[in-house]
Amino acid sequence: MLTKRQFKNIAISLVATFIAMPTMGQDLLANQAPIDRKMKAVDSMALHRLIQAESYESPAADLYNDWNNRYAHKATALPDSFRIDLKNFCMPTSSRVLTSNFGARWGRQHKGLDIKVYIGDTIRAAFSGKVRIVRYEGRGYGKYVVIRHYNGLETIYGHMSKQLVTEEQEVRAGDPIGLGGNTGRSTGSHLHFETRLCGIALNPALMFDFKNQDVVDDYYMFRKSTYNRESAEATRLRGVGGKAVNGDLDIPQTDYAMAQPKDKNVKMHSTRFHKVAKGENLSVIARKRGTTVSAICKLNHIKATTRIRPGQILRYN
Repeated sequence: MLTKRQFKNIAISLVATFIAMPTMGQDLLANQAPIDRKMKAVDSMALHRLIQAESYESPAADLYNDWNNRYAHKATALPDSFRIDLKNFCMPTSSRVLTSNFGARWGRQHKGLDIKVYIGDTIRAAFSGKVRIVRYEGRGYGKYVVIRHYNGLETIYGHMSKQLVTEEQEVRAGDPIGLGGNTGRSTGSHLHFETRLCGIALNPALMFDFKNQDVVDDYYMFRKSTYNRESAEATRLRGVGGKAVNGDLDIPQTDYAMAQPKDKNVKMHSTRFHKVAKGENLSVIARKRGTTVSAICKLNHIKATTRIRPGQILRYN
């Protein structure tokens, strides 16, 4: 039988144990907290690395259906509005001289800006991203590069004399990607620079101010409903001669092929152009092409007294 003293000692021990239990639990929680924080940090780092890896594999994947090296531009679903981050940019060239606006030119849409550069001038990536296409197109861009950027844009750099990057290569804003040139359908050394969203050409003057070597703002908010007006205003403010031209948003079903007529007996209209040779004037060209000087002037938005230069391209039908 337990003595009164033994019973008292046991009771004291039990009470002490019960009192100590919450403290032990608190100690366990306190010891576990740093472990939980470390695990959370590890999880966050792993998630960040996963996001980075997916972004590298296909930049702006939420906007584009796929990643391919087949088409320079292929129209996909264009959002009604989209905010484009213009921070952390680099001007693709240090040249401040524009030679051709975005918009209507020679009877068709000119999908970019032409900036005067000389053969061998360094051309740089406008934003960080991944090189999608490095190719040569004799009747168009010449030697060109297409980069898809993390901000959703794709930029195209045409008529270069040499490409300095390869397909699937990751680039940072400001990295050299090529050298200025006069390859492809070009009448003089220059950089043809395009900015596209979901394959649709947007006026680069909305985002880039080449004369001041800067972007227009930290962001550009694209909206279908206001784009055409904003594009014309951007050309007026930052284009060649400050003259706004028609730059309507062109959203084709496909941007790399022309739809064929259902009736095979119906001939498709063919727009024809004449490259001005040395010594030619409008009268000489009109006789050669079986048309009139006034018709050529109307098609090219020029006057009969306009001085034309060798290498210039004129529409004549």
